Amino acid sequence: MKTALTIAGSDCSGGAGIQADLKTMTMNGVYAMSAITALTAQNTTGVTGILEVPPEFLQQQLDMIFRDIPPDAVKIGMVSSAPLIETIARNLEAYAAPNIVVDPVMVATSGSALLKTEAVCVLKERLLPLAVLVTPNIPEAEVLWGQTIRCEDDMARAAAMIHQAYGCAVLVKGGHSVSDANDVLCAQGAIRWFRGRRISNPNTHGTGCTLSSAIAANLAKGFPLPDAIQRAKDYLSGALAAMLDLGKGSGPMNHAFDLSGAFAGEMNTSV
Repeated sequence: MKTALTIAGSDCSGGAGIQADLKTMTMNGVYAMSAITALTAQNTTGVTGILEVPPEFLQQQLDMIFRDIPPDAVKIGMVSSAPLIETIARNLEAYAAPNIVVDPVMVATSGSALLKTEAVCVLKERLLPLAVLVTPNIPEAEVLWGQTIRCEDDMARAAAMIHQAYGCAVLVKGGHSVSDANDVLCAQGAIRWFRGRRISNPNTHGTGCTLSSAIAANLAKGFPLPDAIQRAKDYLSGALAAMLDLGKGSGPMNHAFDLSGAFAGEMNTSV
């Protein structure tokens, strides 16, 4: 069985972060492992607290994983400080980790900031050059590109410039009032669009985590990058279309719980 590792923060509400990653990877047919970078107090409406793990403890987690069950792919999500990013980069290099997917989590869907300003430079310098793919949404792509994105042409230009700057493939995700769930990939200098229909569902907390984890899982199973992205988009669209609602409160509840439902069951036998 192929293996995948998520290096990310924990979401106590179960919808984003490592919880969403582990569910997604499992439902996409790989053995899922995690190294936790932070504990968060959050739900679908916002983040009220972040407690980082010490870099030394993150180091211990990574050593224990790579020395026993080397991952076939690595997804990196929320890493909020420069020392943690440096620890991750150093270990990925030392262990020659394959199929690294970086989801540059800077702002939560709810609008809460998740990445310290000083850590952005270290992320650019140390992690992006190691990645096979980086998956920014529109606000994150604007940070990485340094310009505002207003249309699909801007999305393509941003993907191309980020690709040129850091050498990794770049998937700029639509959905932030720019495109109708259309994502654009720049890989090896070529542009490719992945078209999708917008699904009217308020339960969008954790969608970025789910997409990048599904891509990593499919890369671990040996699918080429474009195929891994398309399979991940299909998986996410199916999860959103299922419209599972678990909440009794006022906040929107998150689709990631649906990964244990019927749609996910259709995916986990693929090889």
